[in-house]
Amino acid sequence: MSIRHTALVTGASRGIGRAIAGRLAAEGYDLYLTCRKQIGPLEQLAANLEQEYGICCAARQCDVGDSAQVTGLFLELESAPCFDLLVNNAGISYVGLLQEMGDEDWDRVIRTNLSSVFYCTKKAIPLFLRNRSVIPDVPGRILNISSVWGNVGASCEAAYSASKGGVNALTKALAKELAPSGIPVNAIAFGVIDTDMNRCFSDEERAALANEIPAGRFASPEEAADEAMRILSSPAYLTGQVISFDGGWI
Repeated sequence: MSIRHTALVTGASRGIGRAIAGRLAAEGYDLYLTCRKQIGPLEQLAANLEQEYGICCAARQCDVGDSAQVTGLFLELESAPCFDLLVNNAGISYVGLLQEMGDEDWDRVIRTNLSSVFYCTKKAIPLFLRNRSVIPDVPGRILNISSVWGNVGASCEAAYSASKGGVNALTKALAKELAPSGIPVNAIAFGVIDTDMNRCFSDEERAALANEIPAGRFASPEEAADEAMRILSSPAYLTGQVISFDGGWI
């Protein structure tokens, strides 16, 4: 009997998460997709993926920066026949001077970008370990979506940089912890991807930013998803890596 694999992609209503969801659906994964606010578009995406690829796809409104909401989500995932992939993609940005940033803004960025990885991963690990009798080679995989600013920091994006630096460190530490169980943990440090997160820039600012990138352009969400799938298809021996995907920028 073939195994029906199930993946959770957080922050999947748009951008990189949406593109990754599409690629996973094409590979035959059943999906749980989350968003914090835009449940309408996410439900439509889920319906489209089900119709096109013949998979099961559940759209859930869940603030993954809230431990209680994550617990509720994973009560559903416990019944999935083979939940073996977690893509921690949910993220928000904040652009502004640190001294002008409010406490609530700081907390929201850290909760959404970093604490969410902790909450979801903590709940996923027992389910992955449960899989070992079914798929002993790679019982589960974790892919964290990070940023080059987690490697080098960005002026006026201190909270975002700190949160993604935390994701990178958590990725490396957790990979060592889970390697004996055969569960790889990796991250992608993306450069500028042409998503809604970058719509705050004017045309002139976008052009100047693209000019800084040796590749001369932003990457598309589809290219970002291609890189995610490349890592996810790698042997489990690839673990603890924060792989930059930035067109030679940083």
